[in-house]
Amino acid sequence: MMFSRVLSIGSRDLAIDLGTANTLVYVQGRGIVLDEPSVVTIQFENGVRSVRAVGNDAKLMMGKTPENVKTIRPLRAGVIADLDVAEQMIKHFIEKARDGGRFSRKPEVVICIPSGSTSVERRAIRDAVTNAGATQVSLLDEPMAAALGAGLPIADPVGSMVVDIGGGTTEVGVISLQGMAYSESARVGGDKMDEAISSYVRRRYNMLIGEATSERVKMEIGTAVRPIDSRGPTATVKGRDLARGVPTELVLSQAEVAEALAEPVGRIVHVVRTALEHTKPEIAADVIDHGITMTGGGSLLRGIDTLIAEATGLPVRIADDPLTCVARGAGQTLEDQVYRGALQAA
Repeated sequence: MMFSRVLSIGSRDLAIDLGTANTLVYVQGRGIVLDEPSVVTIQFENGVRSVRAVGNDAKLMMGKTPENVKTIRPLRAGVIADLDVAEQMIKHFIEKARDGGRFSRKPEVVICIPSGSTSVERRAIRDAVTNAGATQVSLLDEPMAAALGAGLPIADPVGSMVVDIGGGTTEVGVISLQGMAYSESARVGGDKMDEAISSYVRRRYNMLIGEATSERVKMEIGTAVRPIDSRGPTATVKGRDLARGVPTELVLSQAEVAEALAEPVGRIVHVVRTALEHTKPEIAADVIDHGITMTGGGSLLRGIDTLIAEATGLPVRIADDPLTCVARGAGQTLEDQVYRGALQAA
């Protein structure tokens, strides 16, 4: 009796939002049980590499490791850049989400992918998840998952538009009757914003700052629109002076960060406008009525919803808990058979 109970708990299937910046795991019947950075620390000894830390523990080590230890992100721009490390990371997350799952069968997994992924990239994701311990892998386009998680009526004959700004990609989907009427994917997101801030500081102040520092500045004072006053709030930035080679610090204003982010934000706005230009007239009419829904961590950048609203002339809203929309949407395909039609066999 007790054994069968443990078996049934451990055999629940999973939905994974395998993001460039963070990975979220949804367990059937339990909801989201894991949300950790997509980061792995690798240690090299005698030509052999082994995993030292994954997720939160690995992110703490970023930029602070000795020569024989490297902290890497196995996904770039929404796709797998290092297959072996990605497999180790996914396996770790699956085991952690299922509390080891020693007595249970291997799970079936729904995994979210960028809508613009090539067949080679889709196969790489499928192979990584299968090798990590899944018995069956189903793929789900990120815009579809985001729309489902945001509560949009994807099963109805009504056009809905969702913009999901993740760490590696921006996904724009126009959805009706559980199908993609149109999708557009661009490899620009939170990572490009971080790189833009770092490049700006290096170009203007001849100072080198780390990835974690750029991300912190973006979250503290990042904005898509220039502040009303000349400078706005400020943030202290510490790094290395490239001319003198010594540690130094400076104060960045919000206006400067807005200037740094202008290029990646402009690309996101362009992707949204391109999707609207290719939307069928009847669906476009629905989008006018219901507006655009934004999800993903990038939607939390100050003023980006206002900027897109001004550029398109449409109402824009940010979904509730935008960071988890994709994972929750993928999870709904496990919980409700109605949405199984949105899945693609891998």
